[in-house]
Amino acid sequence: MITFKSIRALPRGKAASRGLAAAAAVMSLAGCVTAPQQQMAPKEAPVVLGPAVRQNVTPMEAVLACFGDHVAATQRPPFVITVGDVKDYTGKYSINEGNAITQGGALMVYSALGKLGGAVQVAERFDPVIAERELGYADRRQLGDGRTHQLGGPSGGQAVPWLPYFGGTINKSDYFIVGGITELNYNINSGGAEIGVNQVGIKARTFTQSVGVDLRIVDTKTLMIVKTVSLTKQFNGYEVGFNVFRFFGSKLYDIDVGAKGQEPVQMGVRAALEEGVVRLVAAVAKVDPNPCLGMRLTEDLRVAPAEELRKVANPLVDSAGAVVQQGEAVNAASQTGASLTGSSVQIPFEFGAAALTGGTLNLLDQIAAAAAKAPTEVVLVARDTENWDAGKRDLLTDQRIGVVTTALASRGLAPGGISVTWRPDKADTSIHRDGPGLQEIAKLRVQGAVRGGPARPVREGNATEGK
Repeated sequence: MITFKSIRALPRGKAASRGLAAAAAVMSLAGCVTAPQQQMAPKEAPVVLGPAVRQNVTPMEAVLACFGDHVAATQRPPFVITVGDVKDYTGKYSINEGNAITQGGALMVYSALGKLGGAVQVAERFDPVIAERELGYADRRQLGDGRTHQLGGPSGGQAVPWLPYFGGTINKSDYFIVGGITELNYNINSGGAEIGVNQVGIKARTFTQSVGVDLRIVDTKTLMIVKTVSLTKQFNGYEVGFNVFRFFGSKLYDIDVGAKGQEPVQMGVRAALEEGVVRLVAAVAKVDPNPCLGMRLTEDLRVAPAEELRKVANPLVDSAGAVVQQGEAVNAASQTGASLTGSSVQIPFEFGAAALTGGTLNLLDQIAAAAAKAPTEVVLVARDTENWDAGKRDLLTDQRIGVVTTALASRGLAPGGISVTWRPDKADTSIHRDGPGLQEIAKLRVQGAVRGGPARPVREGNATEGK
């Protein structure tokens, strides 16, 4: 920003020429900051057009996608969750700018529940006005759908133009979330420097502020609070500038050039509320959220489709159902014809399941072809939310190994060419993690062999016995 505050009186000719020069300078500056414009209709003034509408993403996108998949993996019927009032309790208000904090906290919580991808069902309780009005119309026999409906009765019934309502069509909720934004702390930390010599100065400073949210999830039936969370989020900002305020000859110049910026406060509030939703839903779903919470994005935040975020968040939901170590998708190799010779391949199993998915079956063809050329390591993985007792885990591992062995045998590999190189001992209760949301359950070595080997895969080397 450049301003010329005052120019002393000069002879008319010189004043006019200097005025024209100043006007030209201002016009040239305006040309540097012109935004794209477009005329929407004939004879209308052009309007400024900015970037296109996009999905409202936050650093919590991958966390929500990952956690939603973990909740769905429990295979329990989805909880019905609704949202009450999530108010702004900070009391911060400006006459010129209005409320400093968003008044739409409840709407942000609703959106966060929606980002869980159907792992929970969401019921509307925040604004049921329209539904209540239509129920009133139905009660007065004024609500219709353009058709006639047959009512039964002792006299054979009758056709009516209104919509019959017999009650019980509104689903109950299991839990509801309420709370508020409770803190807004301005300038909790700042620093910088400002230097001026002969009324010529430069300045640079940074500052930090924070917000806090308090949420709770309540059992609708008993009104008992299941869990509370209190979260805080800091925001960083900066300001740099150059200033000249002095006389040059007979004229006084005041020139200010600078820039300042700050992390969006309302987006930070949204991210804090989203993390609160993850922690609260985790409490009622009995699912550990920590593996997913480690996926918070701290930099390079980009707009990405939900499908891509889910692939990053949890490889088990990849379209082909399998992932190569180092993050390379196995199905990419199968589609391009790339060789898997000598590679380490993951075969995922869904929560508590011993069946292979369609995408994994396609992958087995590639494994069989690669194993005929060189030994190939196959890692069986499952969701890290699996935590069975030793007996059930060992039985399920046997079933999964048997399924993979049978599938490979049907593709020309003799069972003798498949050996178990590792599986957890019964006394080993730890989770052997292998990437976000996954754990290793067994390792196999697959290589071409002549049919007629042992019917069961051989445990070799220093493999730990699981039986």
